[in-house]
Amino acid sequence: MLIDSHCHLDRLKAAPDQQTLEHILASAKARGVDYMLCVNVRQQGFESMRDKVAAFDQVFLSSGVHPLDVKEGLDVEQIRRFATDPKVVAIGETGLDYFYADETKLLQQQCFEQQIALAVEVNKPLIVHTRDAREDTITMLKQGNADKVGGVLHCFTENWEMAKAAIDLGFYISVSGIVTFKNAGELRTVIRKVPHDRLLVETDSPYLAPIPHRGQENQPAYVRDVAEFVAELRGERYEDLAEYTSNNFFNLFKDAARLVGR
Repeated sequence: MLIDSHCHLDRLKAAPDQQTLEHILASAKARGVDYMLCVNVRQQGFESMRDKVAAFDQVFLSSGVHPLDVKEGLDVEQIRRFATDPKVVAIGETGLDYFYADETKLLQQQCFEQQIALAVEVNKPLIVHTRDAREDTITMLKQGNADKVGGVLHCFTENWEMAKAAIDLGFYISVSGIVTFKNAGELRTVIRKVPHDRLLVETDSPYLAPIPHRGQENQPAYVRDVAEFVAELRGERYEDLAEYTSNNFFNLFKDAARLVGR
């Protein structure tokens, strides 16, 4: 079994209807990808995302707002209400992105703080996006007592010091297809160091397709390519990495574990 711990099925251009999405998920299943987490990024997009994947028991959901989508702030009560949906297993994707939107830094911090507090309140782990905001991300997670619920730094591209600080807070590190890119030498060094009980794999589809699919629309089936690359990178058997990253997913997202009866 393999799990795509972070994807955006509602953003797949190849999935305009349920029949096509069903084919995409069947393709993932054929490559051993049994479950996936479809991650919310826009507050106004949650309901359409939920409805699009409602028929698929293998798809879990999150509720949250991406740091690049917080231009008008948050309706925290609405995110809280969405989080009561039985398929919602996490809060996010939230976080800080100073690379693309340094000018909204203060608003990002406010919205990140609100979503950390909500995660603690509803006892669901956080899905964190972070770019060029290493110190502020870790500081805010500490100040918000995020260690009470844990979470994941998804699509990780930062240094080992940040990874270690997150792991010390009880967080997981998730690696995407970026690790297969030619210029990802530093990231590969970090991923070799992450303890096996703190590692997840993801696609972040439809973005960042791994080699050999780079340039194509990414999809959950391609998490197999990420996992195989990471296993070789770490000198491990693919089967072992698939097993422990799947166990890690259910250890972190406990509501998902309950949904599948583990």
